[in-house]
This record gives sequence, C-alpha cells and structure tokens, in this order.
Amino acid sequence: MKKAIVLFAFMASAILTSCGENKKTDIVESGTYKGTAEEVDKDEKEIYVRTPDNKLLELYFTDKTTLTKAGAPAEFDALKQGGEVEVTVAKKGNKLEPISVTIL
Repeated sequence: MKKAIVLFAFMASAILTSCGENKKTDIVESGTYKGTAEEVDKDEKEIYVRTPDNKLLELYFTDKTTLTKAGAPAEFDALKQGGEVEVTVAKKGNKLEPISVTIL
C-alpha cells in the first residue's frame, strides 16, 4: 500500500511539473508593471511576466483584455517569449486579471 501511495504521489508531481503548474507565481496589487514575457501560451491565451524585482505574474487573457503594440490593437500572436511588455492588472482575490497589455 505504501508503494502505491508513493508511486501515485510521484506520478502526480511529474504530471503537474510537466504542465507547468508548479511555477511559483506572485500576486501583486492592482496597478501597472513592466517586465519580460517569460512564457507565452497561445492555446491558453496566457503569459507569464517577470518584473524587474523578480516577481512572476501569471496572466490569463479575458475577452476584456486589450493588447496593443505601437499604439494600435495587436493580436495575441504578436506576443513573443523574451519580449518586453507593460501590463495593467486588477487583483481579484488570489489571481491577477490583465486589463491591458502593451508590447514595448
């Protein structure tokens, strides 16, 4: 029985790690932050932004999130890993809702 529990725990950990669920993300106050798009997931419409003070923001785009580049609306595909962005977020409990994202 103990072997089964250990095996289950190991498999669950491996699955969560492979899905990126073990990333330590930070919750910040509502506001505007600059940073680097550390990861861009087009399928989930999600980005991870690393701020200069080493916070990692996990942002799932909503239908209300605006995305701009050079002052004009942009498509999600314009976001690139390693690209600089400025994000305005609203703190909603334990998550951050991206209000606007500007590709710098």
